[in-house]
Amino acid sequence: MGSIETGLKIVLMFFVLVTIHEWGHFYFAKRAGILVREFAIGFGPKLFSYKKGETRYTLRLLPFGGYVRMAGEDPEIVQIQDGQTVAVKLNKDNKVTKLYLDQLDQRANVIQGSVQQIDLEKDLFVKLEVGDEQVRYAVQPDALMVTRGVETQIAPLDRQFGSKTVGQRFLSILMGPVMNFLLAAVLFLTLVIMQGVPTNVKVDKLEPGRPSEKAGLMAGDVIVSVNQETIGDNREKFMKVVGSSPNQKMNWVIQRGGAEKKIEITPDENGKVGVYITGDKRSASFGETLKGTCNYVSTSTVGILDGFKKLVLGQFKMDDLGGPVRIVQVTGEFASHGSESYIYWVALLSLYLGLFNLLPFPALDGSRLVFLAIEAVRGKPVDPNRESMVHFIGFAMLMLLMVAVTYNDILRLIKS
Repeated sequence: MGSIETGLKIVLMFFVLVTIHEWGHFYFAKRAGILVREFAIGFGPKLFSYKKGETRYTLRLLPFGGYVRMAGEDPEIVQIQDGQTVAVKLNKDNKVTKLYLDQLDQRANVIQGSVQQIDLEKDLFVKLEVGDEQVRYAVQPDALMVTRGVETQIAPLDRQFGSKTVGQRFLSILMGPVMNFLLAAVLFLTLVIMQGVPTNVKVDKLEPGRPSEKAGLMAGDVIVSVNQETIGDNREKFMKVVGSSPNQKMNWVIQRGGAEKKIEITPDENGKVGVYITGDKRSASFGETLKGTCNYVSTSTVGILDGFKKLVLGQFKMDDLGGPVRIVQVTGEFASHGSESYIYWVALLSLYLGLFNLLPFPALDGSRLVFLAIEAVRGKPVDPNRESMVHFIGFAMLMLLMVAVTYNDILRLIKS
């Protein structure tokens, strides 16, 4: 596989994993009536951006993450103070549709005045001193504030994240990881369909000079039974039976050219005979497809959670950790081994991303869900300033860890 194709597959993987995660947040925030200001894929310098409806869609340089910026999650970046001179544009019903905060003399068909009172969250009005009189104008719920050529939609309280029920906010946060779980399940299901169901265990190739070759085994032989244990299509059973019999003579029944044949093989001291196995396949039935998908999901989940456990207990070495550089390297290796390996790796990473984000660590989705659960129990939210500080500290710690593992990844590449 060419380096360009591999590179495209790596970029595609990051794009899909991040987009599906952020789309989960985005879709359920919109369903709850929350104003979503920006849907961003990646971090760093902006590569592409366009606005559709209320939301700006942005693609940034580094594809290792993304975010959905909801109104009310952070302090509004544009504010209007009493006494500030502004210009307003009215519609035919005399409601404010735009509030201009600069370059006022260049605005056409506007009313200019000094702000006496303004409420863009509850009552939605602005009271201006225009000449010698004070005039009150109602403000449209989707009015825009314009400064330095940038339009920012106002966010009434009923459009802000914090105004929604605990259940609506919980769902908006939870559905990011859930979408990663769903993507992993779909990819594992696709993999089961592509792989099919093995119908036998067959010899693929032999290692020269090893017990299998000495016993007369040949590529293409179908292994029927080992020590009276019927093998069928069970590769795990075959490896277990052989591996548990080091230095012990074994009786195998194989099928070659339509006829069965008995041979004797003695595995080495490690329970190995020097044989690579494969098998004929058929299409999986509906039930087999579901079972295979569940097996992939369950075994992968157990493995990932076991890794988290070792991380928490400190049962790891720095070389065991990998950052974006390591992920790119491993993704390239999986992509070079064909579509099935690539799909398996993307599914595994999607499952990992979903589980990782549910960890109750500050700045992750799991931590935000914990704060919402606390709010549900005590009947009132945690102080937003304290929660923001917790998330800020957690984000800083994650960035330090990211720098450390990336440095380690680069050193590993140099040494190799």
